[in-house]
Amino acid sequence: MKRLCLLLLAVTLPLASLCAQSDEALPILVQVLGATDDPQAQLDILKGLADGLKGRRGVKAPAGWDAVAMKLGTGSNTQVKELVQQLSLVFGSASALADMRKQMLDAKAPTAQRLAALEALVAAKDANLAESLRQLLTDPALRGAALRGLATYDDAKTPAAILALLPSLTPAERRDALGTLAARLAFARPLVAALAAGQLAAKDLPADLVRQIRNYEQPDLNAALDQHWGTARASSADIQKQTERYKALLTAANAPKPDLAKGRAVFAKTCGQCHTLYGVGGKVGPDITGSNRADLDYLLHNILDPNAEIPNDYRTWNLDTKDDRSISGVMARQDATTVTIVTPNESLTIARSDIAKLRQSELSMMPEGLLQALPEEEVRNLIAYLRGKEQVKLP
Repeated sequence: MKRLCLLLLAVTLPLASLCAQSDEALPILVQVLGATDDPQAQLDILKGLADGLKGRRGVKAPAGWDAVAMKLGTGSNTQVKELVQQLSLVFGSASALADMRKQMLDAKAPTAQRLAALEALVAAKDANLAESLRQLLTDPALRGAALRGLATYDDAKTPAAILALLPSLTPAERRDALGTLAARLAFARPLVAALAAGQLAAKDLPADLVRQIRNYEQPDLNAALDQHWGTARASSADIQKQTERYKALLTAANAPKPDLAKGRAVFAKTCGQCHTLYGVGGKVGPDITGSNRADLDYLLHNILDPNAEIPNDYRTWNLDTKDDRSISGVMARQDATTVTIVTPNESLTIARSDIAKLRQSELSMMPEGLLQALPEEEVRNLIAYLRGKEQVKLP
């Protein structure tokens, strides 16, 4: 392994990430890092280390790391210093933890540095971070990252703090907020209660998060969702009825003229977290720019019955952590030490030692019921936008 790592480093430094996945190779990488004064080489090796150790924490610091960290941590390269701090967190450094907390909460520090500190602290599962993340919900620059980070912590104060903010959040922040509330059973109960009480409109709760909540298999939650959002998976006969209903709605001679700009807004809220259209959108599902979107039958078939044909790359993986977090997404990467799952909100790398259960579903990542909670006007606008031939401006 040692000879392989040295050979890889001699050929291309970014391949250090491959070596970093083996703890026995870490001292070699640190030795090479300490021996070079080339700033680009230092940056490449640090990036490789960070990539190879992503998702892990409590790794024993390799021999020589403290001296290398002190040397590089006092240099002028900001990116190098950030990576050194992040790696020191992985190695359990208490001083790095304190420095990161201070940097994250410093309103005068550059936003990029504060975000990097926040994400590193979440990855390290800083035990005292939940309260600080709730404080950052008032900071527009860090609010989205704080909302996502709160899913990591089973803290009883989180649901109420997020639900109180929902009306004032941007669409992207609202998606992050709802994703966190669906990530734990203890958080999902207040979320469904808010839906039942009318504090959250059914059309604002995405279908994929409804399915994630149903995965908890709680009869009371499922009954509340049936009543206030819509029923669970439809039969073939139900899908046929829905197809006929929507086709009649969309082809009616006296139907109002659809607004493509408003349709794009519905797409951004309902589909854009996962799909790219005209170069804009998420990467969880396929890019639909070149698909047969002009064909109404094709569109309705794929929207109403997404599980009819499922490419393996887009099957849902369900991951439960040992601290009761639930994650649903597509598998991006897995190796002996970590699993990386991409959700509509973010890409998450989880250490295998933190996983309680990991299973592949027979369902598509795209959920059924996407149109179910939308008013007819929004359905008309969305389908018209999807069938369009060019991008339009947002309203």
